[in-house]
Amino acid sequence: MKTLKYISNGCLAGLLLALMVSCELEEYNPSGVTAESIWNNPDGFQTLVNAAYINQRTFYGKEDGVIMGEAGTDIWFRSDKSFSYRQVFRYLDYTPDQASSTKNYWRDLWPAVNMCNAGIGRIDDAGLSAKARNEKLGELLFLRAFYYWHIVETWGGVALRTTETAQSPDLAPTRKPVEDFYDLMIEDLDFAVENLPVTPENPLEYSRATRKSAMGFLARVLLTRAYYSLDNNNKAEADEYFTRARDMAHATIDSAALWGISLYPDYADLWDNGPGGNNKNNHEALYIISNSTNPNMNYDINGNRLHLWFMNRYSNKPGMQVDALNGNDSERRFMPTQFFLDLFDETIDSRFDASFQQVWLCNKEAGYTWTEADVDKYGKDASLTGQNINFNDTALYITKNVVPDKRLRNYVVIDRDSLFRGDTIYTIADLYLPLKKFFDPNRSDPNSKPGFNDILVMRLAEMYMIAAEAAFQLGDNAGAANDINVIRARAAFPGKENDMLISAGDVTIDFILDERAREFGGEHMRWFDLKRTRTLVRRIKEHNKDIIIPDRLLRKDNGIFENVLLRPIPQNEIDALLSDENFPQNPGYLE
Repeated sequence: MKTLKYISNGCLAGLLLALMVSCELEEYNPSGVTAESIWNNPDGFQTLVNAAYINQRTFYGKEDGVIMGEAGTDIWFRSDKSFSYRQVFRYLDYTPDQASSTKNYWRDLWPAVNMCNAGIGRIDDAGLSAKARNEKLGELLFLRAFYYWHIVETWGGVALRTTETAQSPDLAPTRKPVEDFYDLMIEDLDFAVENLPVTPENPLEYSRATRKSAMGFLARVLLTRAYYSLDNNNKAEADEYFTRARDMAHATIDSAALWGISLYPDYADLWDNGPGGNNKNNHEALYIISNSTNPNMNYDINGNRLHLWFMNRYSNKPGMQVDALNGNDSERRFMPTQFFLDLFDETIDSRFDASFQQVWLCNKEAGYTWTEADVDKYGKDASLTGQNINFNDTALYITKNVVPDKRLRNYVVIDRDSLFRGDTIYTIADLYLPLKKFFDPNRSDPNSKPGFNDILVMRLAEMYMIAAEAAFQLGDNAGAANDINVIRARAAFPGKENDMLISAGDVTIDFILDERAREFGGEHMRWFDLKRTRTLVRRIKEHNKDIIIPDRLLRKDNGIFENVLLRPIPQNEIDALLSDENFPQNPGYLE
């Protein structure tokens, strides 16, 4: 059995495919290796299935993926107010020739679709039993739907390919309607739901797609599809998709015992990433991308780098240095907006404390003595000069609230007045509240960048929020409140559960999006949430005044879409076509 534990053996198939394609173009194959000679038996075909998982690892847990999923929204701005990645964070200079993250996303997703199509087209020649055939086909169809959802939500109706492109690229593609993509995704996922196993055959391969993965992702796809019917003023059709989304989400929830999953009683338990914690085989997960603590076993030596992107710069502050507990702070990307921080009532909602680090203890054994220069630099009272911060005493405190006596406190204090002015970010310094969900204390070298945490791509809490959003769109606010309250009760501090509960009258699309931010902030979803609900522009204007979207990206396409709801297709891809007549650039990106 070829293992998928960390997709190491799957790389072989990808390398073979690259070799075979290049050899066919050169009409010379010195190795004698062909797809037919490798993928025509069960063991060989397994390497193809394994390879179909690989490219999700190039963006989930990596810089490009989290930037495409979270940047340019209401809850994040570029750390230090930097202009790097300005195309995605600020929508500045966002052209088909710019934005490396967008181009990399395109580069990674299409080969993944082609690998899935290769397996789907060749599976009947692989010598598999009927049961094995349907299970492997279920994996490939799940993955094709997974990749196509990211493609169509990012660029809209581009080329829809269902067969393998083995020898030469299609230089005359035609753009297809978004609805065609969703028809295919739903068909693929329906098959996957019926045929994927409840649990993987090998428990070590827990990152394979199983029935819970297919059901969860089908609920997400159905919910997203419904909004395109609303765009077309087809409320009856939209209600059909909203109903199916709600029912599929509830079916997934109702089968939780069968899957062996449940909500953790404490939100913080989700993010217990330390040794012996819940990161491996997380029992709230519907779909996981796994990583080994041995870098050589991973797809690449980088593994999961999410622990880097949401950091602040704590290590050069008085009494502090880089350590494994607080993390590597050299690759900062995301700073939370004032709006995001204010979404939490931290007196009753435990998710604020579980999501953001607020206190740093002096980790220099010799401690620190305040100098006159640092007293001046950090706005402290002159009386602190010469005073000590001892090892393991508080050295740094960051809060979203105002601290009136911060000048007198014997540690660095960054409060609300230090971070924000009115509706905009005030500080251009490197201190702000970092998201700590993805901290990775398992790294032996605190300065290393590769991470070893598994990545939660979908988890059970999302099913409650999908069901709630669909119920709201169907006019069932009471049902929506019931589902949301399950998540809010779990998030409450002990004894505060009743304070967290909402009523039917509280449910609006904005409340749902606020709740999704509190629950899923940083988890590769925010841009897609705002795009799905067609609220991206409005919520940026209302809640993230540091982003000024150019007028060309605010124009309407047929009165439905703001242009900004689609990303630019990389210009080099369009330039390679024989003609762009049937494959035009997305609107707003040619000016």
